[in-house]
Amino acid sequence: MIVPALSHDALLADIHAASTSNDHVRLWWLGQSGFLVQWNMRHLLLDPYLSDSLTTKYATTDKPHVRLTELAIEPARLDFIDVVTSSHNHTDHLDGETLLPLLQANPALTVVVPAANRKFAAERLQTQPERLTPIDDGESLEAAGCKIHAIPASHETVERDEQGRCRFLGYVVEFGPWTIYHSGDTMLYEGIVERLRKWTIDIAILPINGRAPERRVAGNLGGREAAQLGSDIGARVVIPCHYDMFEFNTESPDDFVAQCQRLGQPFRVLACGERFEM
Repeated sequence: MIVPALSHDALLADIHAASTSNDHVRLWWLGQSGFLVQWNMRHLLLDPYLSDSLTTKYATTDKPHVRLTELAIEPARLDFIDVVTSSHNHTDHLDGETLLPLLQANPALTVVVPAANRKFAAERLQTQPERLTPIDDGESLEAAGCKIHAIPASHETVERDEQGRCRFLGYVVEFGPWTIYHSGDTMLYEGIVERLRKWTIDIAILPINGRAPERRVAGNLGGREAAQLGSDIGARVVIPCHYDMFEFNTESPDDFVAQCQRLGQPFRVLACGERFEM
């Protein structure tokens, strides 16, 4: 298995050592699409998956989720989180075995979910819908010193519920002078570039595992598409994700790196548990 650059005690020590009141923004990749973002002593978790729930669930099926990367940290140890997001209902983005310990460790935690998924998320997290903070396409909210804006994600289509609310979202998060785009799971769709160019994106976090129908899961951006999207929206740096978690649904970042280099697009490929700072 892949060993994280930092994990458990060492990862916690790095997070705490970095927590200062200066204006730097820092993030750590926690695996799959999960990132811990730190700014001005505040902490935001984006789509964390910190369990083996999917490996257990699919162990005896014809679609085993064999883990590739060791767990970076037990969620119960993250007792300093202010906000956590879920971009959609797939378990690697809305994991009860991750979010329930986080809620217990952080009683005042703000949990941001798509409004279309609020009832489902509440059932999975064994709580009342009112405990969760809903957001929809075009809406914004403020929590713990950051402002979160929602835009549609296409996984593999821009899917809406009977009330017209998006089931899959991406989040643009503003912290002081910094802006981060976490796409959730998405493919390209008409208008995505124009929507994102409303902001000056410092860090774009994009999936690169692509679309392979034989995997029998919804597709995402491929590496070249992620590099191109980052370039088209003028991102200062692009960080790839959604690979090296499960054997059946991964991809090498080589195409992403090569396309970024062709485009002159700044990028950073992180190891799980590694810190990035701007």
